[in-house]
Amino acid sequence: MAVVTYLPRLLPTLFLSGRNLQPLISSWLRLVPPAVLAAMLVPSLLVREESVTLGFDNLFFWAALVAFPVAWKWNSLFATVIVGMGLVALGRSLGLGM
Repeated sequence: MAVVTYLPRLLPTLFLSGRNLQPLISSWLRLVPPAVLAAMLVPSLLVREESVTLGFDNLFFWAALVAFPVAWKWNSLFATVIVGMGLVALGRSLGLGM
């Protein structure tokens, strides 16, 4: 099992070490982590009980809407997580959301 998980990480490193990638490929590869994060995050924010929920009872969605501008402005993962978690905690203490 270790070989199966280690080999896909090792092969690109072996084949691409010491080479310069074209600017188009480098700029495309820079977009992969945000795309993967969005693909994992958006369904967990929008889907509740097998349906898309954009109502006021979806506390995580509304906290994410506020946390996104924080992430955009300050480029700080710490600030974004603190704002998001703080809003969810505040909402839960007020009896909002799920």
